[in-house]
Amino acid sequence: MTETTEQAAALSITSLSVSFATDAGAVDAVRDVSYEVFPGEVLAIVGESGSGKSVSSRTAIGLLPHTAHVRGMVTVGAHTITAMSDKQLTAIRGGEISMVFQEPGAALDPLFTVGFQIAEALRAHTNTSRRAAKARAIELLRTVGLPDPEHRVDFYPHQLSGGQKQRVMIAIAIACEPKVIIADEPTTALDVTVQAEILELLRDLRDRIGSAIVLITHNMGVVADLADRVVVMRSGRVVETAPVEQLFAAPKEQYTRDLLAAVPHLGAGLEPTTEPVSPIAPQVDSVTLAPEPGESSAGAAAAQTVLEVRDLVVEFPGALGRNAFRAVDSVSFSIARGETLGLVGESGSGKTTIGRCVAALQRPSAGVIRVRGQELTGLSERRLRPVRRRLGFVFQDPATSLNPRLTVGQCVAEPLVVHRAAKGAQAQARVRRILDAVQLPEGTESRYPHELSGGQRQRASLARALVLNPDLLVADEPTSALDVSVQARVLELFAELQREFGWACLFVSHDLAVVDQLAARIMVLRNGSVVEQGTRDEILRHPSQEYTQRLVAAVPVPDPVEQRRRRAASAALFAADGAG
Repeated sequence: MTETTEQAAALSITSLSVSFATDAGAVDAVRDVSYEVFPGEVLAIVGESGSGKSVSSRTAIGLLPHTAHVRGMVTVGAHTITAMSDKQLTAIRGGEISMVFQEPGAALDPLFTVGFQIAEALRAHTNTSRRAAKARAIELLRTVGLPDPEHRVDFYPHQLSGGQKQRVMIAIAIACEPKVIIADEPTTALDVTVQAEILELLRDLRDRIGSAIVLITHNMGVVADLADRVVVMRSGRVVETAPVEQLFAAPKEQYTRDLLAAVPHLGAGLEPTTEPVSPIAPQVDSVTLAPEPGESSAGAAAAQTVLEVRDLVVEFPGALGRNAFRAVDSVSFSIARGETLGLVGESGSGKTTIGRCVAALQRPSAGVIRVRGQELTGLSERRLRPVRRRLGFVFQDPATSLNPRLTVGQCVAEPLVVHRAAKGAQAQARVRRILDAVQLPEGTESRYPHELSGGQRQRASLARALVLNPDLLVADEPTSALDVSVQARVLELFAELQREFGWACLFVSHDLAVVDQLAARIMVLRNGSVVEQGTRDEILRHPSQEYTQRLVAAVPVPDPVEQRRRRAASAALFAADGAG
């Protein structure tokens, strides 16, 4: 970044306060916030959900609803945003200031090609012809690293992957080379390798066109990798502002220290415990299932094996005469009681498909799946029903997996009702015990899911998965959408409950730092096949396969100095691979 002392700020926010009119009265979202960002600088704004980081930045581009009441001043170059009409704001959006939205799938229009949408941004601010605008769109797609831009310029959004759609959003944002780019969670839910590519792209754009970038994120590894300065927000106020290295090395405020302490750090995972698994707590032992017939005759080692998967194959039929697509190809593994196996890989690697097969939510094409010796493959729905009592599933998004028409208590009790394990007062007592176990306060059972925070909803989802005291829990990206502090509490609770109840766990995630914290063993997938599997130390500290090495190298760590070293080492690794 160039020196900022003699430069005018590209974006200046002074004494900004924003409130929203609601039926219950005014709600203050931002309170007396001030900060500046200079040309060629990346300013990261971090904080938990509800801290006001997105509201303050959206004020700068005039994207607040009409219920918002704004006080204070926001300037972009010579423009005073807070004094401009909607028509005037439309004239500078995309030209002077632009935005990269968190969810490109929702921001891009599904009815138009990506080339048309990039050209539309150009033609709104210049006198470019249609032909010249399309040529410029191809050039921009090449700039953001989209493969085969001459062909893909005519693609519709649904024909692109998540990372490719995010590249299109960045192409739209930089089409007119704006002075300020606001990037709102630009890497959320992206694979670590795609995330690394997007961060390198933003870094290159900062250096090449000199734009000021406002980076809104809760990923402190991304902050350490990209930011020059950091603004920490809490409850609508600025808590602390500092250069990135100073903030990570010596944060002044306790809230900042707590926020950094909650961030999972790749390489900081605890060693697997050698202690025996604690016996299942007596208060929920009444829902423990009896062993299957013949199970007691197995050896002690076999009795400890909860899940066994052998040569699993999943194929999906091709459309319009095309060949079948093999999503999972001859995958084998096992999980013991009290053990967590981390299943990692990029999008499309087959990890979620494997999880759904293990939870009997999808039938495999071939292979064997056994839970406590009971084979699942080939069973009818009627015979699967009692086996499903042994299985729990924690979905990625609790907001969509919990029935909004039922109270939290009814959602948690649903497995008890479906499997006729308890009813009436007995079911209510079990629900209260499991809600206590996941540390949800008394009275939560009478509330509805939308009345809970994201972390509370995920705890309720975990309670529902555990209410039958399963032998096996499948967790599919259960913390990906949570703030770092909430994520830390959920992960601590997860590990504590596993020690208490002893279930085996298949933990599906693309966040290697989270897997490092929870899993004793890790299996790496690519294109439906196992690349390698082994202990946490073998996979994350000493990976033998090039693909795993790339995954580990792409993970940003919450330490600017270490991350700079990792980025240089990663670049050298990729350069060596390219030369070979």
